[in-house]
Amino acid sequence: MSSYRVAPLERLIEQFEKLPGIGRKTAQRLAFFMLNMPEGQAEQFAEAIVDARQKIHQCSVCQNLTDGDTCNICSATDRDKTTICVVEDPRDVVAFERTREYNGLYHVLHGVISPMDGIGPDQLRIKELLARVGGGEVQEVIMATNPTVEGEATAMYVSRLLKPLEVKVTRLAYGIPVGGDLEYADEVTLSRALEGRNLL
Repeated sequence: MSSYRVAPLERLIEQFEKLPGIGRKTAQRLAFFMLNMPEGQAEQFAEAIVDARQKIHQCSVCQNLTDGDTCNICSATDRDKTTICVVEDPRDVVAFERTREYNGLYHVLHGVISPMDGIGPDQLRIKELLARVGGGEVQEVIMATNPTVEGEATAMYVSRLLKPLEVKVTRLAYGIPVGGDLEYADEVTLSRALEGRNLL
């Protein structure tokens, strides 16, 4: 094994390795790329990380990420305030917004119930959702957690808690992706596709 070590470079590589999906070789490539950046650009990059870490927090209403008290979706006057789409992660909000098909509000749980990972209902933003729905303005809650065992369990748990509040609870339809072949679809995907079928 080589004894060649440059401590600051090693520390930089180690930090990049902590990022999801980044192995040793990619971490090295990123570290060397950063070293070859003009100093001003490298400083801007570092400042952007620190700035984002210090200024971004959870919206006081929907728990999405924001740099203000409330996010721009919650504070928008043209959104449908009677519908809330419940998602696992802030990235899911970005995915929905890209479609330009949904004009309601969101609620971010920041995870799913997963006993194996030690995550129970109390670690999720469920109380905040119940408080919002309890306000009386919401008519429909769309459960848009992922179609995994944990996502399904979380959707069922939350919908049971919402039942006494007399609000319509719907589940996002999941099924065969466009361009997909039926022969490669698993049983859960096929049954979901049947359940979520629409009139033609």
